[in-house]
Amino acid sequence: MYSDDNGMPPSRRKSPDLLQAIPPHLGPRLLARKGGVAHSIRHPGEMTFHSHGDFIAILFKPVPGIQSRLGSDRFETYDAPAGMLVLNPANVDSGSRWSSVRDSLAVGFEPGQLALLAGEEFGIVDLTLQPPAFGHVDQRALQIAHLVKNELAEGTASEVYIDSLMTILGIHIVRHYSGEAKVRSGAQASGGLSYKNARLVQEYLRERFTSRVSIGELATICEMSPGRFIRAFARTFGVSPHRYLVKLRLSRASELLAGTELSIAEVAHASGFSSQSHLTSTMRKHLGRTPAQIRFHR
Repeated sequence: MYSDDNGMPPSRRKSPDLLQAIPPHLGPRLLARKGGVAHSIRHPGEMTFHSHGDFIAILFKPVPGIQSRLGSDRFETYDAPAGMLVLNPANVDSGSRWSSVRDSLAVGFEPGQLALLAGEEFGIVDLTLQPPAFGHVDQRALQIAHLVKNELAEGTASEVYIDSLMTILGIHIVRHYSGEAKVRSGAQASGGLSYKNARLVQEYLRERFTSRVSIGELATICEMSPGRFIRAFARTFGVSPHRYLVKLRLSRASELLAGTELSIAEVAHASGFSSQSHLTSTMRKHLGRTPAQIRFHR
């Protein structure tokens, strides 16, 4: 499990333990400004994984009969093809077991880096990653992974070059595995919010999500009727305003549980929930975990 306690902004921080789940003797690695990369060749075995940063793994060779889980205790057995991409969002537990050699590249982004890219490139304020199903092949990500692998093999890998490749991969991930980047480009044409209104609403919710927020307030910001606003919001963000607000509150609660010593009741109050039981039931419903479980794995 990785900690993120030094308080430095993501753009300047390097976490020496970002790649600690991958033993150094398994292959070359490099820590760059945005995170770290590691090429590893693993013999049959198993591992559990948890990180405060977003991680991507790309397989260079097939691995038959692999067992994996992501955000669940249930393992899924499948044949992993070359080029398979696994996306492990921050603070989501995962695990895998494999019975043959596993040749892969791991790319770990420091906390906040993918969200920063999402904001800079697509105007996304609150990024939610959507991992693909196990076995999903991503040829573009595989091409980038080969470039990283080849650079690491040089022995004197350039941090600037690796960082640029991580940027390219990060933009690719946000564009294809968040849904939100696609939504931004076509939302207004299909009856969604304009870019300006979407941004205003996001900022308003981000500043006030711990308080009561009404549809009327949000509709007024966009100069729309409440009914029209609800439809436009859903077309833009893919969820209702209420669901979006719940997501913000759960995100804040998860951060406080992992990074502070506040009691669960205090976390609930600071995140906009009416009580500890309200937080617990909502977190179990939407994340499949309880506050106590998140705190235990910090």
